[in-house]
Amino acid sequence: MDLKSAKQTIESGKAILGIEFGSTRIKAVLINGENKPIAQGAYEWENQLVDGLWTYSIDEIWHGLQECYADLRNSVQNQYDCDIRALAAIGFSAMMHGYMAFNEREEILVPFRTWRNTNTGKAAAELSTLFNYNIPLRWSISHLYQCILDGEEHVKDIKFLTTLAGYIHWQMTGQKVLGIGDASGMLPIDPATKDYDATMVEKFDKLIAPKGYPWKLTDILPKVLVAGADAGTLTEEGARKLDPSGTLKAGCPICPPEGDAGTGMVATNAVKQRTGNVSAGTSSFSMIVLEKPLSKPYEMIDLVTTPDGSLVAMVHCNNCTSELNAWVKMFREYEHLIGKVQDKHMVYRVLYNHALQGDPDCGGMVAYNYISGEPVMGINEGRPLFMRSPEKEFSLANFMRAQLYSSICVLKIGNDVLFEQEHVQVDNITGHGGLFKTQGVGQRFLAAALNSPITVMETAGEGGAWGIALLAAFQINNKENLSLADYLDKVVFAGTVGTELAPTPEDVEGFNKYVENYKAGLAVEKCAVESK
Repeated sequence: MDLKSAKQTIESGKAILGIEFGSTRIKAVLINGENKPIAQGAYEWENQLVDGLWTYSIDEIWHGLQECYADLRNSVQNQYDCDIRALAAIGFSAMMHGYMAFNEREEILVPFRTWRNTNTGKAAAELSTLFNYNIPLRWSISHLYQCILDGEEHVKDIKFLTTLAGYIHWQMTGQKVLGIGDASGMLPIDPATKDYDATMVEKFDKLIAPKGYPWKLTDILPKVLVAGADAGTLTEEGARKLDPSGTLKAGCPICPPEGDAGTGMVATNAVKQRTGNVSAGTSSFSMIVLEKPLSKPYEMIDLVTTPDGSLVAMVHCNNCTSELNAWVKMFREYEHLIGKVQDKHMVYRVLYNHALQGDPDCGGMVAYNYISGEPVMGINEGRPLFMRSPEKEFSLANFMRAQLYSSICVLKIGNDVLFEQEHVQVDNITGHGGLFKTQGVGQRFLAAALNSPITVMETAGEGGAWGIALLAAFQINNKENLSLADYLDKVVFAGTVGTELAPTPEDVEGFNKYVENYKAGLAVEKCAVESK
């Protein structure tokens, strides 16, 4: 990277900022006119289980955003000896779905309920039947209807309902809007109109009419926008909320806010039909852009959209690497006990690579990584569990391989439905997220799980903050009026190098055997949940 050029970009106010609220980290990425990252900032955080529901407090949301931005400013000052005074554009993204309801005084009515909560089973089931469409537990409409079923007093006072990304954007711009990809996790989208499905809106309003609420559904939902649409500009108040130092000037455009699924598609160049990506971090999800609608609803498969409105089949798993990280943390505690502490990233590399020495079927070991409930498998509460066959060798290699398999096993089960029953065709699947940081390990196991070649790009580590920065760049730099897919192909990813890894027959057979054992052991997992 040319330091002089990057400094000039920042000082002239031409840099573009992307910020994404992930489950464990808020990340900021500053990019230049060639869409290359020139500075980064981050803030680590964690959700809290309060009164049985996973949440982040409003205070922590703003503290995290400001600390992340401050970390970015420090990075800029240290690298370039300058400050961020103006930006060309900004984009905000966050974990999808969940429930943030506000009254007319713009006060949040109940603590933010994240995607991780699984208390909405009755609502999701009833709405899925009403709409003849799979409505997941974590979608905003499920949370809203569950509140209605539970008789929660605050529902009558709702003036605005949005996602975390939509909330931040609203506070930055004053605009109650949402990118279509994130909006599709609030209520199903009609691909023809690129707006909320009118028939479902009508059915919902009719369903709750006897309650006599002073609002109808479209009164409280954010306006739907596709990528590239005008979504407002940074206000003076928004600039101070982002940068309390008062250095950042207001006035730059902010692109439609998106969810982490949409930014993952952008960051992996997977918005065209017959392309797909897998994000594997705290949670995991696969996104396959469809050529046509599925033949029927499936409880394991959600239908959402790309940031420009194409239909996407999504398999979303609440759990991925959290339990795996907990085991690594325990190994690191042992290091402290013996006084031989190693670099954290080195420990991950050693353990992940050692897993490659394990048996393809993990030697009869099975792990369930359910820190929270796992709706795809019908598990309502978190109960991490590890089991093994007593007659098989209990080795570290098999143990680590079982933990790594566990992180993507539910994802495989969901995608088996998509590929084997619906015969969906995909030309390319790209992996991104923390699972792929150790080269060739997570990628190899995912290839075995999906029985498909997996590509990891050099840019995959940039993540969703880079993806939303690219969407902000698309809004202001798309001078030729290209489609989002063509803009990514021709402008952003032209010449980008990726590494493709194909599955081996031994790994595929081994993973399939692991899945058989996994399914057979689910009865034990369910008993663990029921026993409290």
